Amino acid sequence: MTNKKTHHDSLNVEQTLISSEAFIEKYKKPIMYIFLLIVVVAAGYFLYRSFVLTPREEKANELMFRGEQYFATDNYEKALNGDGQGFPGFVKIADEYGSTKAGNLARLYAGLSYAKTGKYQEAANLLKDFDDCGDEMISPAALGALGNCYAELNQLDQATATLMEAAQKADNNSLSPTFLIQAGEIFESQGQKDKALECYQTIKSKYVNSMQYAEIDKYIERVSQ
Repeated sequence: MTNKKTHHDSLNVEQTLISSEAFIEKYKKPIMYIFLLIVVVAAGYFLYRSFVLTPREEKANELMFRGEQYFATDNYEKALNGDGQGFPGFVKIADEYGSTKAGNLARLYAGLSYAKTGKYQEAANLLKDFDDCGDEMISPAALGALGNCYAELNQLDQATATLMEAAQKADNNSLSPTFLIQAGEIFESQGQKDKALECYQTIKSKYVNSMQYAEIDKYIERVSQ
């Protein structure tokens, strides 16, 4: 019985090998073309990354430094549009290097700079295009800034939705309570005390180590009357 099974298995293996060889022989050229295509694509990506992406990233990073200094000293006009002395401005960096990490960060700085100068629509346009970095601080802060721009533009429903999304994305004691209070106050201005209460109670129950926790009871009391 064992010999028959072994013989049967051997036949199966042989048939499989024959079928495989026949398949390879039949499709040898297409397989070769596919293999060459994979090699060409891989090599092309490596060359693109080495000679295009990396130099662009380095150049964008180099340009960002002076802009960050202007932003830190509240010189938003130069931060946005450049200084005529080598720094082109965050708007131009975002436009020309938008595919790089530094270019994406320039988009955020430009949006924040516009918001600081009261140009909320321009700010919102840039902040909407900021690519999520997947972190717990910068990306939620950008989303919160966008929510505040919507509030300034009187797009209140969009403002509260964005602020609550920012709070959820951050999920920390530093940012979340700030965004929840901002959303809650907008809800109050709309007469939606129940939604405002939800925001404040979230701080009360979840962010006990935040600065806002010490005064959250007065917010809760105000909307509970």
